Amino acid sequence: MGAVAVIWLILLPAAAFYFLLWRPQQRRMVAARRLQAELDENDEVMTTSGIYGRITRLGDDDVDLEVAPGIVIRFARGAIAQRIVRDDRSDHGAD
Repeated sequence: MGAVAVIWLILLPAAAFYFLLWRPQQRRMVAARRLQAELDENDEVMTTSGIYGRITRLGDDDVDLEVAPGIVIRFARGAIAQRIVRDDRSDHGAD
């Protein structure tokens, strides 16, 4: 086996690892950081555990979510998975 073949046997799995695992993970992390930086009070969000709520207070590392009228739970800011965007047109039905 030549030296070039050995180099390919090393580079090919490394390139596959980068493009299939490392790069997509980095993109997800950047998107999560962007979302957490753009959060604002009164945003409706879903946590990583699937709990829906409205942000009532934003701290540097935590948020308070109102999950039901009068029920507020404190979460780590990193636990916010996504912002819920309501489509106003779907709320009115067929007018």
